[in-house]
Amino acid sequence: MTALLVCCGLATLDVVQVVDRLPAADEKVVAERLDVTFGGPAANAAATAVALGVRTVLVTALGTGPVADLVRAGLGAAGVEVVDLLDGPGTPPVSTVLVTRGTGERAVVSVNAVGVRDLSGAAGRLDVLDGATALLVDGHHLGAAQVLAAAARDLPVLLDGGSWKPGLDGLLAHVDHAVLSADFRLPDDGADDLLDRVAELGPQLVAQSAGGGSVRILVVGPQGRRLSVLQPPRIPASEVVDTLGAGDVLHGATAASLAQGHDVLSALADGIARASESVRYPGALGWVP
Repeated sequence: MTALLVCCGLATLDVVQVVDRLPAADEKVVAERLDVTFGGPAANAAATAVALGVRTVLVTALGTGPVADLVRAGLGAAGVEVVDLLDGPGTPPVSTVLVTRGTGERAVVSVNAVGVRDLSGAAGRLDVLDGATALLVDGHHLGAAQVLAAAARDLPVLLDGGSWKPGLDGLLAHVDHAVLSADFRLPDDGADDLLDRVAELGPQLVAQSAGGGSVRILVVGPQGRRLSVLQPPRIPASEVVDTLGAGDVLHGATAASLAQGHDVLSALADGIARASESVRYPGALGWVP
């Protein structure tokens, strides 16, 4: 079967500026570089999967207008097929990103999907899962994501867990594999047994990344719960150019591998390796030839 990944979630317009340091209050700094491109967890993951040879459809909310046109054009140039849940005027979120040149660390300001209406009805009318071999959701446009995840049935469903969002427990009930960011917290801020508590909401595998550190993994199966650790390739600090989007690359590469029929632990190892390599390059997709 030909691999087909469906991603559902956020697409943004990213304004990325590289600076020597972040400005203090009431201070202006001069950027060394400016890039304006599409972004967002699901969008970057989709572009990652395409770069790895997997046909990918992105279900998102763009609308019509100058900003939407820029995002749509960028995604099209990256080979991502776009299904727009908005049927009229709209403006995708604009993210302001400051990348510190010396460390590759980034600071991001964005409204994400705040203010976008519930799109579950529009998602329910789609047939995008026909022929799909995996589904990735990022927790944004939650109603639409939940509709698609519930309809996925025999497909592996992967969650990009960047942060907790109200209603995410309903989506997790339909998720097979949840890969969480280092900053992911439950509403009560409990962290000690985070993997176990997320697994109780539905996923069979819960993993949490830690930047360049080891990835903790909990697998729930008939034999009980098994904890393990995957160590990313070590990237010397002097070779880190930009950490922007590394998490998106992790999820996109993992989802691409799942879509190609690999088991989840192999897919996760593929994602970790690709994300580690991506920090040597500027932007989320600087590693793409």
